[in-house]
Amino acid sequence: MAVSRALRRLLRIREIEEEQRKLALEAALHELNRMEQALAAADKRESRGRRLVSLSARGNEPADRLAGLEQTRSAALHAAHLAERIEAAAARVAALREELLHSRVERRQAGTLVDESMARDSLIAARRGQQALDDWFAARRFRQEETAGDSGSAATEDSTATGET
Repeated sequence: MAVSRALRRLLRIREIEEEQRKLALEAALHELNRMEQALAAADKRESRGRRLVSLSARGNEPADRLAGLEQTRSAALHAAHLAERIEAAAARVAALREELLHSRVERRQAGTLVDESMARDSLIAARRGQQALDDWFAARRFRQEETAGDSGSAATEDSTATGET
C-alpha cells in the first residue's frame, strides 16, 4: 500500500502553513525593528531639543528655546506612543513565534507519518519480494527432485530389468 494521497496532501498543507507563519513572523519582526529604530530616532530628537534649549539659554534666544522645548515635548510624546506600540508588536511577535513552532511540530508529525508509511511499504515490498524468491526456489527444487526421482526410478527399473543390483 503506497503512502496515501491524503497523508501527502496533509504534509504539503502543513508545509504551506509553516511557510505562511514564517513569513508573518518575519513581517512582524521587520515592523518591530522599524518601530525600535523610530524610537531611537525620537530619543535623538528629544536629546537635540534639550541641547537646543540649553544653547538658547546661554544666547538669550527665546525662539530657539521655545523650539527646543517643543521639539523635546513632541519627541517625548512620540517615544511614549512608540513604546506602547513596540510592546504590542513584541507580544504579537511572541505569539507568531509560538504559532510557527506549533506549525513546525505539526509538519514534522505529518512528515513522520509519511516516513513511517513509506518505511512500512518498503518493508512489505521487501517481504513480498523475498517470498516470491522463496517460492521460486522451492518450485525449482521440487522440479529438480521430481526430475531426479524420475530418472532415479528409471535407472532402478533398467537395473532390475537387466538383473543388475
